[in-house]
Amino acid sequence: MFDKIFEAQQKAEEVKKRLDGITVSGTAENGKITVTANGNRVVQSISIDENFYKEADREELEELLAVAVNKAIEQAENLNQAEMAALSQSMLGGMGDLGKFFGK
Repeated sequence: MFDKIFEAQQKAEEVKKRLDGITVSGTAENGKITVTANGNRVVQSISIDENFYKEADREELEELLAVAVNKAIEQAENLNQAEMAALSQSMLGGMGDLGKFFGK
């Protein structure tokens, strides 16, 4: 049983490292603001079109930046959940009758 727990921890770390290398992005105002995050929901960069930055007022810029950040984080969260669900399925599938206990 401890071997399975150790194996699960190792696989979770592998997934986390893989998610660090995957990027997703969220955009607003037709790509004038782009936020890039990794699969672990960490914002990596924010890009704002220079002309839009000069023309937009502060409130508009703040609102659209929040939209782009939320889109990027949502994509990262979906990716993260999918990876963890696949890991869980893999681990439960490898536990024989225990997987049946959990309805898998």
